[in-house]
Amino acid sequence: MKVQLAGVVNESVSDGPGMRITLFFQGCAHHCPGCHNPHTWDFQGGYSVEVGQLLADLPDTPLIRGVTLSGGDPFYQPKAAAQIAREMKSRGKDVWTYTGFTWEELIAEADPDRLALLKVSDVLVDGPFIREQAELNLPFRDSANQRMIRVKESLKDGSALEFLNV
Repeated sequence: MKVQLAGVVNESVSDGPGMRITLFFQGCAHHCPGCHNPHTWDFQGGYSVEVGQLLADLPDTPLIRGVTLSGGDPFYQPKAAAQIAREMKSRGKDVWTYTGFTWEELIAEADPDRLALLKVSDVLVDGPFIREQAELNLPFRDSANQRMIRVKESLKDGSALEFLNV
């Protein structure tokens, strides 16, 4: 299986807690005004790589706490993103997934591939970037409408449960 990426950052401290690997997926139809990564919108941009090769190339060190799936939007490539997330979890890493979709949209849509990606994520940072709600002091997100959702607890509860402190 191939994945279309805009890039990989092997050591990030801004896309979730601790040292992380951040994968920037290529392709996004949300086109949020003020987006930090508009170069990731084009679904044909970036580069293509086999998921197995990508995983083999990622660092596997105890210094890395987790992987962050960002973009673009990984929910436009849910099968590849879920495969990557499952492998990283098998390495003992946590998974944070960023999306311009809301929790409620993903649940209501009930797309099996997107739900599989949601279920393998530990935290979902949801919602589009809204320039008018931009706040520089928010941890791990850029606008006040975006939520950091505890996925497992939220699936059990049936509603989006947010982190109050990270």
